[in-house]
Amino acid sequence: MSFNFPLLLVIAVAVCGALALFDLVFLAPRRRAAIASYQGKVEQPDEAVVEKLNKEPLLVEYGKSFFPVLAIVLVLRSFLVEPFQIPSGSMIPTLEVGDFILVNKFAYGIRLPVLDTKVIEVGDPQRGDVMVFRYPSDPNVNYIKRVIGLPGDHVRYSSDKHLFVNGKPIAEQLIGEEPGSLGSATLYSERLGDMEHRIRKEMNRYRAEPGKEWTIPEGHYFMMGDNRDNSNDSRYWNDPNIPKDVLGMVPDRNIVGKAFAIWMSWPDPKFSHLPNFSRVGLIH
Repeated sequence: MSFNFPLLLVIAVAVCGALALFDLVFLAPRRRAAIASYQGKVEQPDEAVVEKLNKEPLLVEYGKSFFPVLAIVLVLRSFLVEPFQIPSGSMIPTLEVGDFILVNKFAYGIRLPVLDTKVIEVGDPQRGDVMVFRYPSDPNVNYIKRVIGLPGDHVRYSSDKHLFVNGKPIAEQLIGEEPGSLGSATLYSERLGDMEHRIRKEMNRYRAEPGKEWTIPEGHYFMMGDNRDNSNDSRYWNDPNIPKDVLGMVPDRNIVGKAFAIWMSWPDPKFSHLPNFSRVGLIH
């Protein structure tokens, strides 16, 4: 069951803020007036009575207590940094299942929470960036892939599993077999622009028609996982509700942010394995 956490957070901040404001404008003056009236009627006011008259309603007390905390969380999560956990192996070897990552929310522009409307231009995704975005077929689901094609680019993925952008092959260098793969998987170092990273291929596995080509429309991006043969990405998306000219593309409005760091890994919490910090570092 999915739910809109940003919307719930905004509602919680609004409710707590409204309670705090209502207390400030209406209830607090009444408490002060009641205390002043009581103190004017007795020579030695009873502190217990004063404390009772000054006591905030329980709902107001909770609202005022939670408001600053929730407001800070909202600002940090909406405009600065948001944490995510990697649920699948589509970005192996760059990201492993269970990695906890941090996503820069302002790298590609400041957006309003919930509405996701860009209000301040900051920058655009660059080829090679690892980007979190809302899956075009189900915006309630977040995906993470690498930016391969920018608006106006022509992308081709050949039958021998080589990547071409604007007619030029993307440089890659063989590293060797993946440890423990028994020859079924091979690791390569790939360079996209100034970005160098590792990718994984299974040369005997084919999921889609080889040699496909795509032209990236304005305001859209072509995404691929580093685990090239185990990634549900722009090469494979098929949704009859999405126009064919943008099928497989990620629109700018779906962008969440740029993944930049791993801060913890916890691959198997169900079996009491402790989280570890051996993979902490920047994402390339």
